[in-house]
Amino acid sequence: MELENRFIVPLDRPDAMKVLTDVPRIAPCIPGASLTGMEDGLYSGQANVRLGPVALSFKGTASITSIDNKSHTAQVKAQGSDKKGRGQAEAIMTFALEEAENGQTEVIVRTDVLLSGSIAQYGRASGLINVVAGQIVSQFSENLKTDILENIFFIEAVDIILFINIILFTFLIF
Repeated sequence: MELENRFIVPLDRPDAMKVLTDVPRIAPCIPGASLTGMEDGLYSGQANVRLGPVALSFKGTASITSIDNKSHTAQVKAQGSDKKGRGQAEAIMTFALEEAENGQTEVIVRTDVLLSGSIAQYGRASGLINVVAGQIVSQFSENLKTDILENIFFIEAVDIILFINIILFTFLIF
């Protein structure tokens, strides 16, 4: 099953690429997901997803399989198993970053998902999966924007404090 989602990041493409490929930074922005380990570019984690009345809890791994900073694209491969043994999911996600208005970046995420086991029956209800995927991407986007803006404000606050300290130091010398 193929999915496509889009969202805007309040950064230019090179900075957006750096943030989006920083897995430990973006993992907390993914609703229901947590990063549990990292070794040699392989990230371990878990994710909880609700598809209608069914709550699924996956444990799995993901890795960035390619990054092209010139074309502003990246690819991620992820796989996981439901903790209750109801099936598995594999996904290949391709991210393409396009310039958007006001120096922002539009992120286009194309995902090829393969479900197996009893959870594959939810694949037949792809409309539900599309809706849930859209909700997750929307919430991720909002969480990421909040993270980016908080970091920008923190950096600006540090710069202002340094500037004030320089002025005070200069004033005290003279």
